[in-house]
Amino acid sequence: MGRAAEMIGVTAAFLRSLDEAGLIEPERSHGGHRRYSRHQLDLAARVRVLLNEGFLLTAACRIVTLEDRLEAAHRHIRELGGTVTPDQDATIPTQTRRG
Repeated sequence: MGRAAEMIGVTAAFLRSLDEAGLIEPERSHGGHRRYSRHQLDLAARVRVLLNEGFLLTAACRIVTLEDRLEAAHRHIRELGGTVTPDQDATIPTQTRRG
C-alpha cells in the first residue's frame, strides 16, 4: 500500500480511509496486502484534489462516485453507437464545503 500511496502523493492512511469509506475496495494478496488498480488510484487522487479544495470526505467521495458513474454511462452510450454531447457545467452546493 505504501508504494501505491507514494505513486499518487498520498499517505497509506489516506488510502485506508477511502477503503473504510467504501469508495475503493482493493484486492488482497495472499499475504493480505492491499492491491489497488490504476482506476482505484485515479479515484483516490481525485478525492485528494477535492479535499484540497475544501470538500468534506463524504462529499468528495460522493462526487467522485457520481463522476465515475457518469463516465461509465457515457462509455456505454458510445459503445452502443450513440454520442454524448457536453451539457452545461453543474454547480456544487456550498454546504458540501468546509468553512
